[in-house]
Amino acid sequence: MKRLRLLVYIIRHKYLFTFFLFFIWIFFFDKNNLISQIELAKKLHQLKNDKKYYLQQIKTDSIETIELMTNPVNLEKFARERYMMKRDSEDIYLIVHKEDSTSAKKE
Repeated sequence: MKRLRLLVYIIRHKYLFTFFLFFIWIFFFDKNNLISQIELAKKLHQLKNDKKYYLQQIKTDSIETIELMTNPVNLEKFARERYMMKRDSEDIYLIVHKEDSTSAKKE
């Protein structure tokens, strides 16, 4: 008797039942389900942030490149700071503090 009532209920509300099954199928079993859509949205957000960062880096590096190519004083300063270059008549001394050397060993 209970099965008959359930069958009558399903037949009477067939559109509601069909919508419910469709809803379950789309959200959980389909290739483009809700979980994968959320993951893709997160990945898209991360990629947009990366794009913003890299565009900013390109802009900064372009400005720095233009400065280095147009001004020999900036080029010499860049070479001295970044690559530890020196003139023939100079000596360079690097001072390393004990706190820096011990913290570098721990890492």
